[in-house]
Amino acid sequence: MRFLLAFAVLLFPTHLALAQQSPSPLGGDGAAAPEQPNGMVQGASGRPTIRAIKLTEPFRVDGQLDEAIYQRYPGFGGMLQAAPRYGEPATEKTEIWVSFDGDNLYVSAKLWDQAPPEKWIANELRRDTNQMRNNDHFGVGFDTFHDRRSGFMFYANPLGGFADYSVVDEGSPNTDWNPVWLAKTGRFDGGWTIEMAFPFKSLRYTSGADQVWGIQFRRAVRHKNEWNYWTPVPRNMAGPQALNRVSVYGTVVGLDLPPAGRNLEIKPYALGRNATDRLQNPPVSGDQDGEFGGDLKYGITANLTADLTVNTDFAQVEIDEQQVNLTRFNLFLPEKRDFFLEGRGLFDFGRGGSSGGSFGGGGTSDQPYLFYSRRIGLNRGRVVPIDVGGRLTGKIGDFGVGVMNIQAGDEGASRSPATNFTVVRVKRDILRRSTIGAMFTNRNESSVTAGGDNQSYGIDAALGFYQNVSLTGYYAETQTTGLAGDNESFQGKFDWAPDRYGASASVLKVGKDFNPEVGFLRRTNFTRSFASGRFSPRPRNIPAVRKFTFEGSLEYFENGAGAVESRQQTGKFNVEFDNSDTFNVEANVNYDLLLTPFTPAGGKAIPVGGYHYNDVSMSYSMGQQRRISGNIGVQLGNYYNGTIRALSFSQGRISILKQLSVEPRVVINRLELPNGAFTTRQFGARTDYGFSPRMFASALLQYSSADHSFSSNVRFRWEYRPGSEFFVVWTDEQDTNPLDPRANRLALKNRAFVVKMTRLFRF
Repeated sequence: MRFLLAFAVLLFPTHLALAQQSPSPLGGDGAAAPEQPNGMVQGASGRPTIRAIKLTEPFRVDGQLDEAIYQRYPGFGGMLQAAPRYGEPATEKTEIWVSFDGDNLYVSAKLWDQAPPEKWIANELRRDTNQMRNNDHFGVGFDTFHDRRSGFMFYANPLGGFADYSVVDEGSPNTDWNPVWLAKTGRFDGGWTIEMAFPFKSLRYTSGADQVWGIQFRRAVRHKNEWNYWTPVPRNMAGPQALNRVSVYGTVVGLDLPPAGRNLEIKPYALGRNATDRLQNPPVSGDQDGEFGGDLKYGITANLTADLTVNTDFAQVEIDEQQVNLTRFNLFLPEKRDFFLEGRGLFDFGRGGSSGGSFGGGGTSDQPYLFYSRRIGLNRGRVVPIDVGGRLTGKIGDFGVGVMNIQAGDEGASRSPATNFTVVRVKRDILRRSTIGAMFTNRNESSVTAGGDNQSYGIDAALGFYQNVSLTGYYAETQTTGLAGDNESFQGKFDWAPDRYGASASVLKVGKDFNPEVGFLRRTNFTRSFASGRFSPRPRNIPAVRKFTFEGSLEYFENGAGAVESRQQTGKFNVEFDNSDTFNVEANVNYDLLLTPFTPAGGKAIPVGGYHYNDVSMSYSMGQQRRISGNIGVQLGNYYNGTIRALSFSQGRISILKQLSVEPRVVINRLELPNGAFTTRQFGARTDYGFSPRMFASALLQYSSADHSFSSNVRFRWEYRPGSEFFVVWTDEQDTNPLDPRANRLALKNRAFVVKMTRLFRF
């Protein structure tokens, strides 16, 4: 692995640069561009090219399609099914228009639907929710630099609810990227209409006359479980994820774009807070205060943006969902804070882009993160103040660049000293869908050695071949004051993921003293080997079934002493039904070596020793476009030297009204061990009411018996003008420990009531 990476770096300045392939400025496969505005030319490979309409008169975004351009220029279509009948024309007609003026790019569509409106799936108004893509919707993706790698994606449903996200190097979508844009919808006899406006100030692009972008359109007819795209997409990406495959986008030409870059955004905030914190020393009760701060964003060049944050506040962020940890390793919790989410794909290290489809990856949760933003401003469940921070992200030619420096203050309850964090990331585009890169992180106050510091650094590569083959790998080391042992980590991984078959193999090593303190480490001191194979036939004679999937895998861990520490053999069988429901069965044969006693959350200690145990789990998932949806799962079998029985209902959603939904969650685990039996219970429910696409109220209630906690989080959010928001937030955490002398009473841990307002100024 080291040799391959060193070889790539050796070739980097010359051979790999020469191998760079730039897409043609003509059509998707070199075809001549159309002369007629909004005209379309179909290339031989199936990639079409359109010419945008340059507007000379005002354009009103109201969803009505009543401007003169709709009569002057015919709409284009040509949408193709990705599912259920791959490659066939869409069953519903769609007409599209692309136009622009000096301020905005516009995308409009007329969407026929033979079903009456009451049959449409349209029951979500909140921005960026997972449910939004499970509604009927229309969307567009822009490859603004025409590099066939990264893009910006937008979509909306018939109610006017909308969502947006960005993708870097065709990797995982960043759904928390929230630019300023506008979507309005309307109805006509036989379908619905949409108009979308994208301010050029919200995008990064190359300015000038007659520019060329990549472009893709997606339409989901969810009441038919049908997914349609404008250009052909890989069949193994037949659902919503195909919009992320930027390399297959079509082309839009004729864009005369205003100067890009040097856009200035200032977003100050003001808040008032009433807080009680019994965990702080000394405790605080009913403390009232106010704060001011804000963010500044400046476009240095067309695609190089500087961000500055002062006295950063995240009071409006929803609390984490509780989890019961029955493993002996750390839990990974997702980032939810906007400042760290924007541009996060650039800071991914060693994971590469998406190879397409659901197969591959092979349990990458054990792969360490060199950069995990929750290390900044959070510690032991406590919020650590962020005094000031800066970030520079974007591209310089073929190089992606990310630099971040954050100064966090001190926090007594978690014993967090004032700490400075630095992250530097560089990636270079090579070949068509490949990158190589490097990362460096620094923490001036080590969390392991008092008074010490910590650094991590590494190189990585992600090589994509054809549509379905990927090779990824990295090599990294850390330096920590007081640790001088095995401080290296590396991985090599192969994925082959076409639609019918698949295979994956990887080797991962994490040394005993590998310690990325600005990152995340689930487990340490191991070498992991993994291999899997998949067979996914699509039966032609069973109309109710779209695909069967048979998969087998072997995972093998050795510790630093060469002893087998864990081994798992897994067999999976999955059925994807035509109505989007799925059924899954999974059987595991496990071995675990405990070198120290282990106590699962809320349970009894398991002694040192080697344990052979097997289990089986089954689940049924109801399609999320249904009015009632969710995943029902059961698990039965052995658990170390005992047994486990588990029942869960996850990803649940009940659509009561178009504006109102409830999302329940239940997890119950019954474990019986030689030294005693115990049951963990976890209940949660999120309720959301959408007043409009830019105003909603939500409540999250949670209880966990493992740590005897009950928490509530109630939020009201109103985007009173694009990019400017008003929040009212209530949070409360109680200790329900029955052994507390105040039995059957709730013991307050902390509580806060916050009113916050932000205001976006764009220059």
